[in-house]
Amino acid sequence: MTYQALHGYYLEDLSVGMSETYTKTVSEADIVAFADLSGDTNPVHLNEEFAAATPFKGRIAHGMLGAALLSTVFGTKLPGPGCIYISQDLRFKAPVRIGDTVVAKVTITEIVPEKRRVKFACECRVGDMVVIEGEAALMVSRRPK
Repeated sequence: MTYQALHGYYLEDLSVGMSETYTKTVSEADIVAFADLSGDTNPVHLNEEFAAATPFKGRIAHGMLGAALLSTVFGTKLPGPGCIYISQDLRFKAPVRIGDTVVAKVTITEIVPEKRRVKFACECRVGDMVVIEGEAALMVSRRPK
């Protein structure tokens, strides 16, 4: 397939207020795989006995595992294939646990055409609870002539 056939939205296709979501239920296997991939083997994620003695009273998912779901939205839906992450600011508000269904949502808040930058509000929710919130900036291609 060609670049244009695979590419997501172009800068000219975007408008403030557009949003997209991605939903995933976090599993034991996800946490183990993320620990293996990232090297973050903090026992609060992997060892129930250790995690039970923490303020969380049990195992929690890596914060960045939840944040990676925002990257999924960016890379696959909005703006989609071809976009490039520039920056991300995150605030972790509550833990995500095995079995939680996380809804990652991004919403365009600003478009800076001269720099090909798009700014987004980001959040991840488990039910009605915001577990991660923040802002991101991405570089988005102009439509080829």
